[in-house]
Amino acid sequence: MIRAALAFPLLVSTALAWAQDPAPLRTRPERTQFEETSRLEDVLGFLRALGAQSELLRVQSFGTSEEGRPLLVATLSNPPAGLPGEARALERPLVFVQANIHAGEVEGKEAVQNLMRRLTLGDLRPLLDQVVVLIVPVYNVDGNEAVDVQNRTEQYGPVAGVGRRENKNGLDLNRDYMKLESAEARALVHLIGEWDPEIVVDLHTTNGSYHGYHLTYSIPVNLTLEPKLLDFQRATLMPALGKALLEGHAFRSYYYGNFAGEGEKRVWEAFDHRPRIGQNYIGLRNRIAILSEAYSYLGFQQRIAVTEAFVEEILRYTAGHAREIRALTRSLDADFVQRARGEGELLLGVAYEPRALPEKVPLLVGEVTHEVNPRNQKPMTVMLPDKFTTVPMQDMAYFAPTRSVPMARAYVLPRTEAMRPIVAKLRQHGIEVEELTAELTTELTTFQVETATAAKRPFQGHSTLRLSGRYASAPATLPTGTIVVRLAQPLGRLAAYLLEPESDDGLVCWNYFDSLLAPGQPAPVRKILGNSSLATRALTSF
Repeated sequence: MIRAALAFPLLVSTALAWAQDPAPLRTRPERTQFEETSRLEDVLGFLRALGAQSELLRVQSFGTSEEGRPLLVATLSNPPAGLPGEARALERPLVFVQANIHAGEVEGKEAVQNLMRRLTLGDLRPLLDQVVVLIVPVYNVDGNEAVDVQNRTEQYGPVAGVGRRENKNGLDLNRDYMKLESAEARALVHLIGEWDPEIVVDLHTTNGSYHGYHLTYSIPVNLTLEPKLLDFQRATLMPALGKALLEGHAFRSYYYGNFAGEGEKRVWEAFDHRPRIGQNYIGLRNRIAILSEAYSYLGFQQRIAVTEAFVEEILRYTAGHAREIRALTRSLDADFVQRARGEGELLLGVAYEPRALPEKVPLLVGEVTHEVNPRNQKPMTVMLPDKFTTVPMQDMAYFAPTRSVPMARAYVLPRTEAMRPIVAKLRQHGIEVEELTAELTTELTTFQVETATAAKRPFQGHSTLRLSGRYASAPATLPTGTIVVRLAQPLGRLAAYLLEPESDDGLVCWNYFDSLLAPGQPAPVRKILGNSSLATRALTSF
């Protein structure tokens, strides 16, 4: 449930004072000649000032960080919509924009403040008649407050320092979408589940390769996901956004990646197919996901400008194709549920390899120079904006399954105390969990564990686990109260990715089943592959 709105309405009486003093509607970079980035206090002040001048803005807290700071979400629409039901009643597409998940990557936080000012008081105001905009300006708020001139020193500004990448507990929030260990990720996924945006935009800054683009972007890159969604983003949406960014703002853009290899074998590689990362996770929820990566070696002010322009064009495209976008996302849900109720096999990839586009792509290889940061005396890498070479090369744009397994029509779990954290995790994602109301005899498929291999290096505090083994099917009787997770629900593909024993990013991988797994023993998650008649009800207590 959305928490109560912050006390911004109390500031309405000071609207005249805000109007006479424009400083509160200037961001911290604007007030410091782009040498500094905003702290939470700056963003709060900006939102208070903006809320005092516009009735179209609603600001709430949707949770608290690990250190107890508020997680802020702003909604902008005409008429205003402060609750999910109010937004749905408008029958408009909802665009959710998230900034500062990595708090050293700061231009998104500044760009969304600029956009909110323009959407409520400026040239973009008409868009709020067509689109509902939901913005989280400072997601990793604890990392944001840890500003230090020693963070991301190669980045070209701001020279006074940026926040840290991780949250208080050292977790990368953009690797926490499946396990949901952080307070921030749990709150964010709950927010997304309540509002159910058609489009989710995640704002970042690059690391690594020297390319010739002002901004790169990514979409879901896992070919297990719905082809209709991937095709729309690759063939329709992203080309339109790239064209608008170039023709309307003179910014070059392409799909996010990094160079690998040398000479004739040099390629451009997309990054990771697993849904622990935001854009793949959102794709697994049947929604449009866009990752924005402003070029780290572009100046801070320009990174803000290109990020702002990119989100502006996403909003413009959404407003111009509202009916098409709403129809697409609803059809993705309905089509999956219909197929899950049918007889055809539905496959889930459990091992992947990079997959290239059919033809080579002319990619821009950039050049850089260096400047010394006067605040810490360390070199910053600086883009030479018009110095680049066009090189045709393979674009390893997707990850294709090398091995897949059938998703279950229903996953069944024993009604034991050990399942309590598993059920809690599924519910945190918004997945429907049921229980049998009558004994059931049916064909069950069980995964017999042969090996359980932990990763050699810990990641996010986990020694992630991969299983190998074999499947066997036999009749079995399930008692009343057995826990059931049906595939035929909008988040059914997400449920399968979480529960499949061999999943490369599920709950087995993240050690939630460790105490229940042993070589030679069956995994506790069993599968009903056929369409058995199940007598169930929602699991309300455990």
